[in-house]
Amino acid sequence: MAVTMVGSIEEADVLVVGGGTAGFGAAIAAGRKGLRTVLLEATTKVGGVMAFCPGMPWGGGYPVDTIIGGVLEELTERLATMDPPAAEKRPCTLENFGPEIIYDHDIATLTMFEMLEEAGVSLRLNATALAPVMDAAGRRIERVECFNRNGGFTLQPRMVIDCSGDGDISAKAGVPYVLGDAQGNMMGVTISFHMLGVDWDRAFAEPDPYFTRFAARGVAEGRLHPDLAKLYLMKGFHRGDVFCNSVHVRGVNGIDPVAVAQATQEGRRRCHQLAQFLRADVPGFEHAYMAQLSPTVGVRETRKLEGAYRITGEDLARGTRFADGIVCCDNPVDDVMRASAAMTHDVAVAEGSYYTIPFRALIPAEIENLMFCGRIVSADAVAFASVRGMPQCMAMGQAAGTAAKLAIDAGCAVQQVDTGALVADLSAQGVRGLGNAELVAA
Repeated sequence: MAVTMVGSIEEADVLVVGGGTAGFGAAIAAGRKGLRTVLLEATTKVGGVMAFCPGMPWGGGYPVDTIIGGVLEELTERLATMDPPAAEKRPCTLENFGPEIIYDHDIATLTMFEMLEEAGVSLRLNATALAPVMDAAGRRIERVECFNRNGGFTLQPRMVIDCSGDGDISAKAGVPYVLGDAQGNMMGVTISFHMLGVDWDRAFAEPDPYFTRFAARGVAEGRLHPDLAKLYLMKGFHRGDVFCNSVHVRGVNGIDPVAVAQATQEGRRRCHQLAQFLRADVPGFEHAYMAQLSPTVGVRETRKLEGAYRITGEDLARGTRFADGIVCCDNPVDDVMRASAAMTHDVAVAEGSYYTIPFRALIPAEIENLMFCGRIVSADAVAFASVRGMPQCMAMGQAAGTAAKLAIDAGCAVQQVDTGALVADLSAQGVRGLGNAELVAA
């Protein structure tokens, strides 16, 4: 549905800032509800991390081996039922991770663009939201100043959903936040690549999923960076393709563009070094070559905004299922090199259990027409390391887009949204395991 122009200001019902998996879910949900929806994405592609790290599996979509449902399931099914299929479910080889969704990156991106078109979303690529303009009381965002290659423009939305990954608009609107853990340490950023032409049978002949025997030799000989003591090499969607998710750069402030640019170049050097090592030392890679090097590092962690509720590690350990829960999760606590070279995949919940992410973690205490989703959700450092999976981010967005419709129809603040109605609506949209319902396959 088209936005309305008033003078030099464009009116819309919903402005979604950021076209990652959370923004995709939010825009789809809002557009399908008949809301005039604008999606701003600062880059040339939707998908967020899956665009920055092409081929990154959608992990966390199957709590207790059952898909979370909703938009994530719809996208997966559309890809999986193509001829030939463009996605499939597979077990993850890494410890404590459940099944994941692997897909053809280019076809998945095309399909996501098509779904946005079908939902009537006005997609603005290479467009950045610069600053919110608040009302006199500081309780509502009246306008958002934006910028693209033609200069500045202004959007006047009734509802703003911040899915930017850095929470910039929310922070500028006055939402409190923390950076990293209690000491300010943020998770390592990652730059990935693929090796094409790999002999899978030989490359994955040994049972060690981390290739530690090979990595130890490379590090000891000074041919690999010391942080590459474990190699995260995963079979890609197409035979002979190996997704290399091994190069993590520590100590990077993800909201500092200069630091991100420097980390990107350092990461590229390490990727090239690793590709040369694989060709020389790991069986099956002799004739392989590097491809799809990330255009920039994928940033896991920046601001964690302060919501009406903060999810805690204790909530996860108890397997808490909130009355206003909007997505199920049993991801491990996947802490990637916050302060050291350590990678933790600690169990978050008891086997066979899961927790839910509450809607209250997506809304600020006071600003009445703002929600935030994805990796800026309100969570402590432990909980964040589990809730940040792409499927959960997409479902958070779907919940926010749905809540926008409820708030607009009721003429109420997001803090007053009827969460019972929200959970019922999401359940009707195929999101599983909410409220008192168990997480069971359809």
